Amino acid sequence: MVSSIQKEKAELFLKFHQDKEILVLLNSWDPGSSKLIEACGYKAIATTSMGIAASLGYPDCQVIQLPEMIEAITGIVNAVQVPVTVDIEAGYGNNLNEIIDSAKKIIATGIVGINIEDSIDLNPVLIDEMEFCERISAIRALSDSLGFHLVINARTDSFYTSSGSVREKLSESIKRGNKYREAGADCIFIQPVWEKETISTLVKEINGPINILSNPGIGAGLPPSVRELQDLGVARLSMGSSLMKATLALIKKVADELSEKGTYNILFDSLTPLPEAALAYKMAIGLSK
Repeated sequence: MVSSIQKEKAELFLKFHQDKEILVLLNSWDPGSSKLIEACGYKAIATTSMGIAASLGYPDCQVIQLPEMIEAITGIVNAVQVPVTVDIEAGYGNNLNEIIDSAKKIIATGIVGINIEDSIDLNPVLIDEMEFCERISAIRALSDSLGFHLVINARTDSFYTSSGSVREKLSESIKRGNKYREAGADCIFIQPVWEKETISTLVKEINGPINILSNPGIGAGLPPSVRELQDLGVARLSMGSSLMKATLALIKKVADELSEKGTYNILFDSLTPLPEAALAYKMAIGLSK
């Protein structure tokens, strides 16, 4: 049973993809990080599957079991007021029936959107495009049967896994993106793509909103800024697992400095100014905005 609140949040989340202002999503992995992001003024919460898995000690790529993922998602949905969209990787199933069963359980947590990808364990050979379209169509039919519009963000990993030329990857991404839209996807997620000319071509050639991943530190240089992506016509920007990785990197840096030098400089810098650090804590537990 989908509540009226869940339906309203889904409609609002869909509208964010159609606004002139780009939708920026700072991906979270637990209730505390989600509450903090919401308190910082973000309009929606998006999860990182890699981040959730890592927080529980698992590697990425559907190693985490569905019940544990659902428990993590439920905690996030219950912690915030804004719409929540979740990364369901390749769908947590070995066939269409299993994927639809997983989708039903995930929708029941109160989420309003999903990411689903056309690679399995980032294998260079992507799922057959027609088979993936069947998955999208079936999830859309499930959403319709429940009386609400689940926002489907269909990710193609042509750029991420293919060994072909940039032109070949671009052509495959455009072809798959348009087919996924026809199958019922609301937004097409292509990553990692940072070249402005390539992004501009994707925006022009794919008939629908485009989601770009901004993951600083992977690849050459920094990705385009939020303003630059908005000017290019990108509808949605995700940070992916980068925030979670940055958090883990900070822990390692602090631990290494403490064990190797016996000093606290990195930790001190991160806690400075102290009132800001204290405020971040309060925001993560819902005591301040």
